[in-house]
Amino acid sequence: MIPGSTEQEDNRTMTTDHEPATVAGTDPVDAATEAPTSAPEFDERPFLEASSEARSRYGRFNLAVIGATGVGKSSLVNAVFGRDLAKVGKGLPVSKGAHYYNDDSLGIWDLEGFELGSKSPREHLRENLALISNRPPIEQISVVWYCVNSHADRLQQSEIDVIQELDAAGLPVVLVLTKVDWTKHPITGTRTVSADLQGFCEWLDDPLDQNEMPITIPFHRYLLTSTRDRNGKGSGHGLGELVAETLTLSPEDGKDAFRIAQRLNLPWKREMARGVVTAASTASAGAAAVPLLIADAAILAPIQLGMMGRIATIYDLELKTMLSAGALAQICVQLAGKALASSFLKLIPGAGNVINAGVAAALTAAMGEGWIRLCEQVHTGKLDLDKVNQSWGDYVPGFLDVFRKMAEQRIAKP
Repeated sequence: MIPGSTEQEDNRTMTTDHEPATVAGTDPVDAATEAPTSAPEFDERPFLEASSEARSRYGRFNLAVIGATGVGKSSLVNAVFGRDLAKVGKGLPVSKGAHYYNDDSLGIWDLEGFELGSKSPREHLRENLALISNRPPIEQISVVWYCVNSHADRLQQSEIDVIQELDAAGLPVVLVLTKVDWTKHPITGTRTVSADLQGFCEWLDDPLDQNEMPITIPFHRYLLTSTRDRNGKGSGHGLGELVAETLTLSPEDGKDAFRIAQRLNLPWKREMARGVVTAASTASAGAAAVPLLIADAAILAPIQLGMMGRIATIYDLELKTMLSAGALAQICVQLAGKALASSFLKLIPGAGNVINAGVAAALTAAMGEGWIRLCEQVHTGKLDLDKVNQSWGDYVPGFLDVFRKMAEQRIAKP
C-alpha cells in the first residue's frame, strides 16, 4: 500500500528561500554602496583558478534516463536540474538510441528506442552499455532513472529485461512512475492516488508473472512523481524523494557533483559552501597571525576571491561568462582584501589601522555568508545578473555581521 503523503513532508528537501537581508539598524559598508569612480586594479586569477579547480575536483554527475517517448523524461530532468534534456549542453547521438548531453556539472545519457528494430531491448541495451563503458571516465553512468507512465498497470517483460540488464551491469536503478495524478485532501494535505495506481504499486511490492509466480525486478526503489499538478501548474510532487534517493545511490566520489547539479535542495549546497567559508576563514586568520596594517590587507584578497570562486561553482554559476569582466571586477574589488577591511574598521572607534587574526577571519566568514546569499538568489532566478551591481549592497556584511562572527569564534574556542 502507498502511505499518504503530505505537502509539508515533501517540501523538507525542496528549495528553502533566503531573501537578502541585513541586520536591523546597520548599513552595508561604505565600499559596497558607493561605486568607485575608477575601478581599482583587479586580479581575477584567484577567482577563476579556484572556480576551475573546484569544477575539476567535483567532476560531473552522469545520469541515465530510460523510458518510452512521451513518458515525461524531459520534464523530469528539467524539474530536478533546471535544464531541458535536449538543451543540457553539447548533445550528439553516440549511436542509434543513445544520446549524451552534458555541461560542466551534469551529464545525461538518454537511452531510448529499445522498442525499435529487430534486436531485443536487452540486446540493444547491452550494446549501448558496452559503448558507454569505452567512453572517458567523466562520462560513466552513476545512477539510472527508469521512467514508466504511472497509468500503466504493470511492467512489460521487455521492461523487466532492461532493468535486469542494468542491474547485471552494476548500475543502480530507480523506477520512476511519472505523470501521477494526486488527489489532495483539502484539510490534512494528505495526497492519495487512484485505485489503479495503488494496484500497480502493490504489484511492484510483490511482483508476479502471468502464472502468478514470483519474479525479480532489481530496482532499488520505486517513486511516484509529477512535475505539475492536475491543472498543469506548480512544481509537482515526489521530486524531493527522487533527489534524496538519487544521492543515496550515487557513488561517494559523485555525491558532491550531484549536489551541485540538482536544483531542488539548497541546504545541500549551503552545507558545501559553508565548509568552503570555514576553510577560507581559517586561512585568513593564518595570514593575519602577525597583525596586518590596512595597507597590507590585500594579502587577504586571494583567499577571499578563491572562496568566492569555489562557492560560485557549488551554485553551478559560471560568473565569468554570465557577467562582464568589468562587472565581476567591480563586485570583487568591493569585497576582497583591504577595501572591506578598511570600510569595516572605519565603523569601530579607536580601532586604528591594524587587522588581527580574529578580525581577518570574521571579515572573511561574514563576506562568505553574503556571497552565499547572492549566489542563491542568482541560482534560483530571483536576482537578475544585470541588477547585481545595483543590489550588491544588500549582501555585503555590515558591522554586526562581522561582530557576530567574531563572537562565534570566541565561543567556539576550547
